[in-house]
Amino acid sequence: MEQKPLVSPELEPDLLRLSSEAAPACIEFLRDLVTIPSPSRGERLACERVQREMERLGYEDVHIDAMGNVLGRLGSGPRTLAFDAHIDTVGISAPSKWKFDPFRGVLSGGVLFGRGASDQKGGLAAIVHGIAILTRTGVPDDFTIWVTATVNGEDCVGLAWQYLIHDEGIHPEVVVIGMPSHLGVCRGQRGRMEVELTALGVAVHGSQPDRGSNAIYSMAPIALGIARLHGELETEHPLLGRGSVAVTGITSRSPSLTAVPDECTIYIDRRVTIGETKEQALTQMAELPEVQAAGAEPKLLHYEQPTWRGLTYPTEKFFPAWVTPEGTPAVAAALSTAAHVLGREPRIHRSNFSSNGCVTAGMFGIPTVGFGPADEIHSHTVTDQIPLVQLQPAMAFYALFPEIYRQQG
Repeated sequence: MEQKPLVSPELEPDLLRLSSEAAPACIEFLRDLVTIPSPSRGERLACERVQREMERLGYEDVHIDAMGNVLGRLGSGPRTLAFDAHIDTVGISAPSKWKFDPFRGVLSGGVLFGRGASDQKGGLAAIVHGIAILTRTGVPDDFTIWVTATVNGEDCVGLAWQYLIHDEGIHPEVVVIGMPSHLGVCRGQRGRMEVELTALGVAVHGSQPDRGSNAIYSMAPIALGIARLHGELETEHPLLGRGSVAVTGITSRSPSLTAVPDECTIYIDRRVTIGETKEQALTQMAELPEVQAAGAEPKLLHYEQPTWRGLTYPTEKFFPAWVTPEGTPAVAAALSTAAHVLGREPRIHRSNFSSNGCVTAGMFGIPTVGFGPADEIHSHTVTDQIPLVQLQPAMAFYALFPEIYRQQG
């Protein structure tokens, strides 16, 4: 029996043409987003810009929720799909090292440079314009489609989706994340946790250090022990690989700069793979000889910072690893959609990062896939960038995915 094609002969050329026609407006929208600084908890102006773009493009319901996320809806079918990208970015720590101003949206050689261009404003712009194509071709009758521009993703990954599911009542059967996958299909990521570890000392005058106990000196071997632990992690997943651990911050407390510090705290980024638990990760740190010698105790951090709209939504900073199985309709549809828009078999993207998928898939078990423009190697760096040629196939992917998923599911 001849297999029926997943996409009608009329639909695919239309989507490719419409996404090509939409590319200039998408680029201008993306440039606007890059020129608006939007650090976590400071996304208001960028969110309002997304809201205006969704309204201009004809989304049926556009609003900013109490947390500060921007939501746009098309269709009103019984089945829900969600397309998500976070709008916040990390900050700028070394402005002099940037070749271009990170907030000018400079175009050079077909590449747009600027903070957030890769993570995830490029994906967000492509989603907003790609899903808007369905206002012209039609949303499949089965579906309600939500586009979410989420906040606090860098500060507390997935926090927005805890809110969207619990408080906004959005329960999609699939979530597509516009992560910087270089147009590869991602079906899993390591999880993450944030840990603090404090060493105590005895403060004395800096001119007589032998009379006290320097907490920074007590912390130094602990930091080296954490570095050693990274190389000793053994649990490995065939897709996600091993976990990792790194010291990412350090603070100390003393009466003054002329006194020996009586407290020193390090902050630890622990990436967990499938098969690792938060209890196991904390125990590994607690059992380091250097930690025990200092009488220190690793503690999982909790997040209780207000969003730009003033909402506080407390959560512990542990977000599980996730994998969407290869044979599921979500992954099959993502691979098929990518093949249609790229004209070749897509590669499987093994993301080193975490994303809102740690909540949608890791916490709530919602099948989640990632696909987006830009390469994650530029994220959080002074070379933050996106090749503009990748926006058109990304838009076509988002516009085509609902129809192919409908036929897969």
